[in-house]
Formats: sequence, C-alpha cells, structure tokens
Amino acid sequence: MARWKALPEELDPQIGEFTRQLRRLVDEEGLSAAALADRTGYSRTSWERYLNGRLLAPKGAVVALAEVTGTSPVHLTTMWELAERAWSRAESRHDRTMEQIRITRARAELGDFGGGTGTTTADAPPATPPPAGPPAGRRRVLLFLAGAVAVLVVLGTVFLLTGRGDREGSREAAERSSPAATRAAALPPGVKCVGVGCTGKDAEVMGCSGDLVTTAGTATVGAATLEVRYSRTCAAAWGRITGAAPGDRVRVTASGETRRGDAVAGETYTYTPMVAVGRAGEAEACVTLASGRTGCTR
Repeated sequence: MARWKALPEELDPQIGEFTRQLRRLVDEEGLSAAALADRTGYSRTSWERYLNGRLLAPKGAVVALAEVTGTSPVHLTTMWELAERAWSRAESRHDRTMEQIRITRARAELGDFGGGTGTTTADAPPATPPPAGPPAGRRRVLLFLAGAVAVLVVLGTVFLLTGRGDREGSREAAERSSPAATRAAALPPGVKCVGVGCTGKDAEVMGCSGDLVTTAGTATVGAATLEVRYSRTCAAAWGRITGAAPGDRVRVTASGETRRGDAVAGETYTYTPMVAVGRAGEAEACVTLASGRTGCTR
C-alpha cells in the first residue's frame, strides 16, 4: 500500500479526514494490507476498502488498528463516531434518492400506460375536415375500448374483494411485512440467504458481510469491543467481539432466537451465527469474558 488511490470526490469531508488519519497510521508503521489482516483479524480486502474510502471501518477494526500501531484509541474512536454519523447521513440520502428514482419511474410507466403517446402538436398529422368519416369511427372504437377496460377493472376489483382475492390479499400483506419475502427475489451476487433463511448460518459464508454490513450497536467490555453487526440486504444480524481472549463468549439475541460464538486460542476476534431481524435495532449482543465480566450493547 505504498500508493493510495484518490478518495471518492463525493465522500463526506468528515469521512475523508478519518480515512486519511487511518492511512497516516498505516504508513507510519509501514503496514501492508496483508499485515493488517494478520494483526487485526479483519480481511485484507476489507482493509483495502476501509483505506480507499469505499467502506467505513467498524469500530472494532479501528480499536484493533490503534492497538497494532500503539495509538491511543480514544481520539481515534472519537473521529470514528463523527465519521459514522456522516456515513449514516449519506446512506439515508442515498435511500431517499433511490426511492425518488423508483417513484419517478413508476409515474412514467403509469403515464405511458394511461394513454400518452408522446406525440407533440408539431408532429401531429393534419386535422381531417369534419365531413371525413375515419376520425369519428376511430373515436367510437376508442370509447368502446375504454368502456371495456372500465368493466374489466370493476370485475377485477370485485374478484379481489371476494373469495380468492381475499386470500391472495392476505398472503401479499404477509409477504410485504416480511423482509425475507420482499428481498429474496432480487439478492445481489454472492448473497445466499435472507431473513429466516440466514438464521444459524455464517455471515461471511453466506455473503452477508463486507460492503453489506453496518454496526448497529457497540460496547466496550474490558479489553474487548462488542458489536451488533447488521446486514440490511440479508435482513439478519450477528454478534462480534474483537480484542478477544480464549474463553470469551459472545451471543446475539433477536425475536426470541439466540446464537453464540466462542473465542479460542489464536483468535483476536469471533462472531456468532446470524439471526433474522426486521431492522437493526431488534438485535442485542452480549459478551461474557473468561474473567467473568459481562456486558451488552446499548
């Protein structure tokens, strides 16, 4: 990592400052991405994304970097908190923009379906004199078709409100309330599960980590950093500890489902299998250190 790529122009200044601070620490220690992966427990690919501004480093990675470089974590985590707020604001703006794009497209499609042909006055053919017959006949055909469509709409509405329509409406309402039902049809490449289909499975194996994950909650317990990791795409969360010691245990709980992970010798971090969640705030992670100390995310 002798040469850094230019940070994205659209990157928030707060995130840019934080990323440049991470780069400075890495440069001063002469660390490569592979060395960072070995010494922090976070993958080489993840560090490349963090240091190129493509993904905000989680708090656990920041604390791990502070330990590796001999830096006080207090100042670094304060900068991270400011960057994390800016990142959340950017994600919210992105979500609103995408929603507006979908609305605009839907309106355009409805406009096209509703009968607009796009022909301007300048492009329209010359008007036919009143005695001519084809325009009047054409209008009658259009009126007939419009009436037929209206009848079909009424019949369809009656059908949906009775019998099979009620059952289908109930099923569709249930699907809309389930993140798994709404997302399973169009998962990004590499993502192998969503919602309840992810429960009990490994986030990295199922493609739910990397760019798709955010930190939904965090706490510091002794020397360990505890996090709730959340993937909106997978509609799932899991617990993770960094700075772990052998015998430390982490668990995540959501909707009555609990999953656990244990740190073993040679590991500096560990994480639990996933649990299905509708939103980030539904999950809670707790840790029990080998020393007996306990704590949970806020």
